[in-house]
Amino acid sequence: MSDHKIQLAVLDMAGTTVADGGLVLQAFEAAATAAGIEAEGPRREEARRYVIDTMGQSKIEVFRALLPGDEAAAQLGNRAFETAYDALVEQVDIAPIPGAVEAITALRDAGIKVALTTGFSRGTQDKLLAALGWIDLVDLTLAPSDAGRGRPYPDMILAAALRLGVDAVDRIAVLGDTTSDIATGRNAGAGIVAGTLTGAHTADQLRAAGATHVVDSVADFPALVL
Repeated sequence: MSDHKIQLAVLDMAGTTVADGGLVLQAFEAAATAAGIEAEGPRREEARRYVIDTMGQSKIEVFRALLPGDEAAAQLGNRAFETAYDALVEQVDIAPIPGAVEAITALRDAGIKVALTTGFSRGTQDKLLAALGWIDLVDLTLAPSDAGRGRPYPDMILAAALRLGVDAVDRIAVLGDTTSDIATGRNAGAGIVAGTLTGAHTADQLRAAGATHVVDSVADFPALVL
């Protein structure tokens, strides 16, 4: 058993530990067009706002919400999103949020297990991990398909807890940049559910969603946990 109250840290990727330069929205624009959402007008603007509001959630679920009752269009949009995002990952210099590697290393050196979670598909997550050279950086990486459901459901956090042998859910610390990250941490019963200001949502939004703490970046996260 860890000497620390916290045994597991579950960290989001894009916007929390990874600076992707807004690639999610760029990929969405391509995907929305492919799925038949007209390029201009109120429907596209409403869809864009929904994507921002639900940032961090499983992308197929986002497209199902945008295209209700049309599973084929939702699947098409999701595939187009993944294709566009994967291409963008190869074109731009994906980089860690400053201090992310050091923070993860500090947590693991203290005996805390670290899991990285995402709303992307497993294939897209693997591309990101490879681009960053992070294949062996953490104890576990999970996409929604690895756990059952994506955010805001608690499945990925609970799957990490089971796989990594956590004694109780209140010994988990969660960090994310979106209200979806906060919701999934709260739904899992995590002891610390922290928001970070390097991504999609503001401190006020994160606190309103139930964040127990808000930090400027992942670099400040170990101080909450250790």
